[in-house]
Amino acid sequence: MLPEDKLKLILSRSEELEAAMSGAMGEVAPDDFVRMSREYSELKPLVEVIGKFQSARKELADLEDMLKSPDTDAEMREMAELEIEELTARLPDLEHSIKLQLLPKDDADEKNAILEIRAGTGGEEAALFAGDLYRMYQRYAESLGWKCETMSLSESDLGGIKEVIVKVTGRNVFANLKFESGVHRVQRVPETETGGRIHTSAATVAVLPEAEEVDVQIADSDLRIDIFRASGPGGQSVNTTDSAVRITHLPTGIVVQQQDEKSQHKNKAKAMSVLRSRIYEAERAARAAERSAARKGQVGSGDRSERIRTYNFPQGRVTDHRINLTLYKLDKVLAGEALHEVIEALIAEDQAAQLAEIEGES
Repeated sequence: MLPEDKLKLILSRSEELEAAMSGAMGEVAPDDFVRMSREYSELKPLVEVIGKFQSARKELADLEDMLKSPDTDAEMREMAELEIEELTARLPDLEHSIKLQLLPKDDADEKNAILEIRAGTGGEEAALFAGDLYRMYQRYAESLGWKCETMSLSESDLGGIKEVIVKVTGRNVFANLKFESGVHRVQRVPETETGGRIHTSAATVAVLPEAEEVDVQIADSDLRIDIFRASGPGGQSVNTTDSAVRITHLPTGIVVQQQDEKSQHKNKAKAMSVLRSRIYEAERAARAAERSAARKGQVGSGDRSERIRTYNFPQGRVTDHRINLTLYKLDKVLAGEALHEVIEALIAEDQAAQLAEIEGES
């Protein structure tokens, strides 16, 4: 059952915000107006579906009263019965939509993301696969109108990727990418393999919500900053000045290094952005672990050591092990076209687990 008192409070709050912004409650300060406008926009989709639910329920009650009345003729009864059948089927969907929107929001969902991809076991083949994943996420982001900024890139000898860090900006980026963290495994015959044997390699993906300075307070005394000369593959110098930056966060031991820019200032700014995000995510993960300790239906832990997905080239399939989903669309997934099918299934499974948990407590 839906919490009627909560629905009334939501509708009342929406009306209150609307009245305040229209000036009916006196002049509102600019900062308050922005805050109210944001809250009103967030409530609007929920208010709309509550309105549809309440209208459908009232219409159903009116139709049932009509059937009880002796004055209702046969034709009207037949029409009422058809409408009752339609409304009875529609109400559970509206109720489910409300429940989904009432689920506790992840504060980080609307944030941009820092996407980190690293080659794992498998040598050069793992680096080539990391490159495949990098391009997959770029294409997926492009399809949603997001922007990708490569902050750091280390390539392998054959054009693969040892490590890449990308900032992805857009609408609800973290909400869509957060379940991608973990070990991605590939099974295929490498181009360098002459015997035609299938090899298994892996790459790790970490998705962190981009943290602003207000999200994470970092004292200068907690940082050790080392400046050194950037170098390319094989020790080749790529810079003649000491512009590379390594920042160590002493309380946590987190280390971030940036050398892609020729400016020490730019490298430091990028390194601090990644550092803030890693600290913020570590704090989020700790809180989530506490909350979900007793939650059996959780979709993945976000732990980058957890094997989450297999990309099998001989069979043309992609399998997500957390929800036992298999798609025989490997090419389309890697092209970023069908990745949304996996991501939407993961989000739906997580929502179902949260609903089951809440309904189990009530």
